Amino acid sequence: MELNSIADSLKNKCILVTGSTGFLAKLFVEKVLRVQPDVKKLYLLMRATDAKTVTQRFRSEVIGKEVFKVLKEKRKRGFDSLISEKVSLVAGDISSPNLGIEEANLIETMWNDIDIIVNAAATTIFYERYDVALGVNVLGAKHVLEFAKNCKKLEILLHISTAYVAGEQAGLISEKPFQMGEALNGVPGLDLHVELRLVEERLKELRAEDVELRAQRAAMKQLGLQRARHYGWPNTYVFTKALGEMLLGHYRGELPLVILRPTMITSTLHEPFPGWMEGTRTIDTLIIGYATGQLTCFLADLELTMDIIPGDMVVNAMLATLAARASHRTGSIYHVGTSVSNPVTFALLEECGFRYFERHPRIGKDGTPLGTHRLPVYSDLPSFQRYMVLRYRLPLEALRVTNAAFCQLFQSRYDELSRKYKFVMHMVDIYKPYAFFKGCFDDLNLERLRREMAEEAKAGFCFDPKCINWEDYLSNIHIPGILKYVRK
Repeated sequence: MELNSIADSLKNKCILVTGSTGFLAKLFVEKVLRVQPDVKKLYLLMRATDAKTVTQRFRSEVIGKEVFKVLKEKRKRGFDSLISEKVSLVAGDISSPNLGIEEANLIETMWNDIDIIVNAAATTIFYERYDVALGVNVLGAKHVLEFAKNCKKLEILLHISTAYVAGEQAGLISEKPFQMGEALNGVPGLDLHVELRLVEERLKELRAEDVELRAQRAAMKQLGLQRARHYGWPNTYVFTKALGEMLLGHYRGELPLVILRPTMITSTLHEPFPGWMEGTRTIDTLIIGYATGQLTCFLADLELTMDIIPGDMVVNAMLATLAARASHRTGSIYHVGTSVSNPVTFALLEECGFRYFERHPRIGKDGTPLGTHRLPVYSDLPSFQRYMVLRYRLPLEALRVTNAAFCQLFQSRYDELSRKYKFVMHMVDIYKPYAFFKGCFDDLNLERLRREMAEEAKAGFCFDPKCINWEDYLSNIHIPGILKYVRK
């Protein structure tokens, strides 16, 4: 059976979108309004305390962004009326029961109206506070599921996860669900209730000791990292996203659930225009770090594949899975990535970045051009450590001694070098698991959808990685887009 019209599957539907101020959710909302103005209603849930605050956030953080410029040009004077007719703003918080919605009448209306729920809310900070990450990525998923079970005509709950719930596995990684309590390293005893109790007890200890808030935050971040690594995940973000998946799979019952696992999401390839991006993600931090002169070297294997996927292709995959589920097709987990169908290496990113900055030299803080050189990239830890000692540790020690002898005469130089050293070490600490990642993500379920799509659907909702020319995308779309929309 062909998947003929994805846009038609949205007609007269009421859709709840969580995480509405996030990068992916904004792309999703913009595309739905652009391709299917006959959608019945978009309920956009945002963290806010009242109607005034949620309206302010919507205007400044959603439709006030450049991503909506194409829709505004298309609708012209009708844009405001389209928004007022089709969009309903909801103040709430998914980390609370009933999504933090306080109006009982509104909750009842939503339970009666909603056909589709897209849960795009998440905290994506790798080393997030453990209490915050559990609240959003795990309990948030639980609250969305409970809310979905009360929706009388729900057709599908689409939950956005990440392919990197797989941790640091190597080889072909299949689209399979987690079992409750399944640790990546096989360590027994993984239990959400235990994790919540650990957080509660640790917070009580910190408050009893009258620890300042900054130290509490640091302790919570450290606890999250310890628990993640204890069970085989490299950071708090992917650990809590995996816990969220476990919870959804275990308690879903008969509720129609689809879990989408994108890889590293990058700037738009085509829609609504090429190169739009918001926030820094993995490779983007490296690009900006080099552009600003903060990143002077890195630790990675350039010959390995980096699995990146443009944001608009992720949105197209989201819409295709919604349409497919509405047509009673099977397949509850979908990887959205490129490592199997159209792999690209870190070496190409390095080459494209070098050529780009040769053509567009970096500008220093004082307005003078910075020289363009290849970033030293070390593929083994001993070589990297030697470089860091010679480039930073020894000069820092020499400056420290000199400052002590000459009344801090070179303090500004010491501070600048120290900042660069800390930045490089922070980047390596965060991204080392991905710079040496040796897995690739099987996308068989998504490939089946691609084969079922009619040609007209493929034209407007492309999510086939084989259509990406990586050299052109990185050189002419992604790197310029990051510097234009993110660096500023």
